[in-house]
Amino acid sequence: MGKIIALANQKGGVGKTTTTINLAASLATLEKSVLVIDADPQANASSGLGVDIKEVDCSLYECIIDHADIKDAIYTTDIEGLDIVPSHIDLVGAEIEMLKLSGREKVMSNLLAPIRDEYDYILIDCSPSLGLITVNALTAADSVVIPVQCEYFALEGISKLLNTIKIIKSKLNPKLEIEGFLLTMYDSRLRLARQIYDEVKRHFQELVFKAVIQRNVKLSESPSHGLPVILYDADSTGAKNHLNLAKEIIEKNKN
Repeated sequence: MGKIIALANQKGGVGKTTTTINLAASLATLEKSVLVIDADPQANASSGLGVDIKEVDCSLYECIIDHADIKDAIYTTDIEGLDIVPSHIDLVGAEIEMLKLSGREKVMSNLLAPIRDEYDYILIDCSPSLGLITVNALTAADSVVIPVQCEYFALEGISKLLNTIKIIKSKLNPKLEIEGFLLTMYDSRLRLARQIYDEVKRHFQELVFKAVIQRNVKLSESPSHGLPVILYDADSTGAKNHLNLAKEIIEKNKN
């Protein structure tokens, strides 16, 4: 059975989408079959994997609101073994439309059930909020990766997210686990970055990934070309960091 991993943090700009795109591409490079679910109305994961949003007929929105078959929303990418269900700006309104649905927290879980066995990993890129779509993603997921930016306010929002995870675990999805905390935008030259790393490590110990995502120009440039960094520049630090993360996740899920 495929493993569903949500990437969530309600704080914006921590590298959720960058991590989703590049972790997915790295897992596919390591010969795993991967599906990305773009659950962020900004649809950056979709464009970052080369999907032209204007050409998309069926997105996550149509699956959630119009009950379209999720198989009609799966698009292939330039990387073999990596598919994506793109997002759409209409997803912003989906949360309000979903309020009238019964079992509204489990819509995504029900959507993914029929295709779960077709992939080794399903990664859900969550929007920077703790709204109904993110609750859906966490209810559907087996585990959650929490990207943490190496900066002063990084730890502020984490307690809120952990509280949400706790509520979802107790009320909606008892099997939800934390896959790990991932430190992003790490600059080893800055004492602050090292302090944040030590602080996160002290708090969460074994739950912190050994892989760290360093600040890297190629990582910032690659989305504008609609490519994950491993296709844009395989020798870059960003590509190596994400490959290490993918290996760590594969290793962790063997046991």
